[in-house]
Amino acid sequence: MRKYKVAVLGATGMVGQKFIQLLANHDWFEVTSLVASERRVGKFYGEEVEWKVSANVPEKVRDLEMLPMDPKKVDADIVFSALPSDTAKKVEAKFAENGFVVASNASAFRMVEDVPLIIPEVNPDHLGLVEIQKKNRNWDGFIVTNPNCTTIVLVLSLKPLMDLGLKRVIVSSMQALSGAGYPGVPSLAITDNILPFIKGEEEKVEEEPLKLLGKFDGDKISFADLSVSASCHRVPVIDGHLEAVWTEFERNVDVGDVITAFNSLRPLDLPTSPEKVIIVRDEPDRPQPRLDRDEGNGMSITVGRIRKDRDNAIKYLVLGHNTVRGAAGASILNAELMIKEKLI
Repeated sequence: MRKYKVAVLGATGMVGQKFIQLLANHDWFEVTSLVASERRVGKFYGEEVEWKVSANVPEKVRDLEMLPMDPKKVDADIVFSALPSDTAKKVEAKFAENGFVVASNASAFRMVEDVPLIIPEVNPDHLGLVEIQKKNRNWDGFIVTNPNCTTIVLVLSLKPLMDLGLKRVIVSSMQALSGAGYPGVPSLAITDNILPFIKGEEEKVEEEPLKLLGKFDGDKISFADLSVSASCHRVPVIDGHLEAVWTEFERNVDVGDVITAFNSLRPLDLPTSPEKVIIVRDEPDRPQPRLDRDEGNGMSITVGRIRKDRDNAIKYLVLGHNTVRGAAGASILNAELMIKEKLI
């Protein structure tokens, strides 16, 4: 199989660095273009980036010259976007209009009606929006997005519960520092502390699951008939979002029913897919970020403390790696799915 040429938009940021780290030895992809802000254009990546995600910058990209956000300057089959939302709104559209496939981690287009919001194990059929998007906008390329990092972890755990008659979800998140980027939260604000507010986060966690778990009828997404209420908090953990989830069903559901459902979510046959999507732990003190965030190379989620609340309610904890499964790894898996579905 030939390797697809890929570009990373926003290559020097934390998510951009995670993209590069995950793509460095990918079987299907080769990083050929790195796109950065105007002040970095023309400089060599290895000399300019303040590398934070591993010991060293991958050798394959050290000597790549950083390019401007101009589609005419980029040579790639797929563009991975790690841009801030306000920048992404203009730049991603420009790349799609010029024929590029854009796999975006940004929030700018997630809730736009004709743009797929995808978790491959959850709603691969929503890629049917691609042709509608291209027709609506007269674009040669297209944009596919992945959800917010907290949403991905939550929705992977909710998907198998939908067939049990899930109707209401309450979630309280304990979100890692890396989710705020670098340098992120000031040390004096988070040391010996928890920050009980993350701007815009609760709205994303309440809205995105309804699109992800909705039905595609061939023309549009009908949102899921589901109530989601979220409270989001920043905690002094480097990586790994932990979420306390309360679920209510239309009928009586037992712990065993929920465990069976969790174990039923199957991985896809793609390079970035984990061997197991949901790992169920039965210890009373798991999952924990430090112990469980790297399961499945960071692409699995871990659930535990699954307990009965009342006849039609179950509560549990779920953990996922926010910069891998929740960000760069999610976009890469989406691109792999698009290749499998022959959209690329």
